[in-house]
Amino acid sequence: MAVGILCIALSGLAGCATLPDIAPPQATGKASPRIVGRRGPLTIEQSKAILERLGTDAGDDALLKRHTAYEEAISESPLIAGNRTRLLRDGPQTFKAMFSAIQGATSYIDLEYYIFEDVESDGVHLGDLLIAKRRAGVVVNVIYDSYGSGSTATIFLDRLKQAGVNLTSFNPVDPLESKVPYSFNDRDHRKILVVDGRTAIIGGVNLSTSYQSNPIGKSAGPPGSTPDQWRDTDLQIEGPAIAELQKLFLSHWSKQKGPSLDPPATFSTAPARGNAVARVLGSTPDNEIPLYYVTLLTAIRTAERSVKITTAYFAPTKQEMEALTQAAKRGVDVRLLLPARSDSSLSIAVAHARYSELLDAGAKIYEMHDVVLHSKTVVVDGVWSAIGSSNFDHRSVIFNDEVDVIILGSDAAQELEDLFQADQAAAEIIEIRAWKSRPIWMRLKEMYSLAWENLL
Repeated sequence: MAVGILCIALSGLAGCATLPDIAPPQATGKASPRIVGRRGPLTIEQSKAILERLGTDAGDDALLKRHTAYEEAISESPLIAGNRTRLLRDGPQTFKAMFSAIQGATSYIDLEYYIFEDVESDGVHLGDLLIAKRRAGVVVNVIYDSYGSGSTATIFLDRLKQAGVNLTSFNPVDPLESKVPYSFNDRDHRKILVVDGRTAIIGGVNLSTSYQSNPIGKSAGPPGSTPDQWRDTDLQIEGPAIAELQKLFLSHWSKQKGPSLDPPATFSTAPARGNAVARVLGSTPDNEIPLYYVTLLTAIRTAERSVKITTAYFAPTKQEMEALTQAAKRGVDVRLLLPARSDSSLSIAVAHARYSELLDAGAKIYEMHDVVLHSKTVVVDGVWSAIGSSNFDHRSVIFNDEVDVIILGSDAAQELEDLFQADQAAAEIIEIRAWKSRPIWMRLKEMYSLAWENLL
């Protein structure tokens, strides 16, 4: 299908989509933390004790309680205690962790990816590893987005199917292949690996051999790029929160009418492995209010110290722009780490169209030039962190099925802030005077790009 025809089709579909209007959070002072342990909800006293341990000082403790109180009023998923988390930087480190988890599987492997290709790590191909585990009796289930994986080799998928791997294509590009009605623009942008209910990995890293598998897809790469040039972040989780990821996977499998799973899937809860308190958010266009969107807006609107955002695609909604500029104007240290180059030149232009307003409000903007930035992370007040598949754009709110994990606590936030600081040091700051003197052709491109921002 020609790019021009596809863009026309997408443009028509976009006209039916609307952004939700999220009301500002109201602090009642009555919300109690709702934290769940392996055996069910904890008491109020137990929950408060956990929050107190997550902060490094009294100030952090107060911030944690306030952020938790706001979230309790709007979230539909629980805070889950007893998890251990680890940041994974870029594709090679993530693939190594994934292959290690898959190699250790004894019961089942669930994979859900926007781009699903036969990647390799240390000379081992994913297809060979999955087939070997299936022959060893491990159940392997795969959901891949039909559009995002549009360039995946058919021979790779056929090999997996012949070996007994269960495959489900999310919203097939060919509507005759779909078992359910859907809008073409609704895509599965999630990146989830769950192994035996005890290890999970989520984030921004696709199972893509070169990040160029789809030349016009949101996770493709500029011509000539290689995986080593991509800057990305994933999160490895061990502990009870994995059950929430498993529920999201099986819900998608059921909605897409995937083949019957044998043996029947179960929601076994993993034992506590650490001290991290996490909330798993699975956003979908089926939600009247996307869960991650309202949670993110609430965190920014209630920020007291800092907001540090790293995102691959910055095409903010009106309410996201208002939240960021208002935070900066009230003295919050707002920092944005954005790409200088991307597979989507329109998304860069849309971001550029917002720079002046943000800089005037006091926000700081940094651009990375030597890598293709694909991370999606947020840190607020040094105590609230988010990692997942959602970009800071309209598409992640309106069209995509996404998955993000919120982590409370100073330790996880400090790890992300350290990563942000390292990337910031390698980036170029945007100076307001120089920016306002940019060439007229850049301004014209920015004006043109805004006509397409609902699709970005």
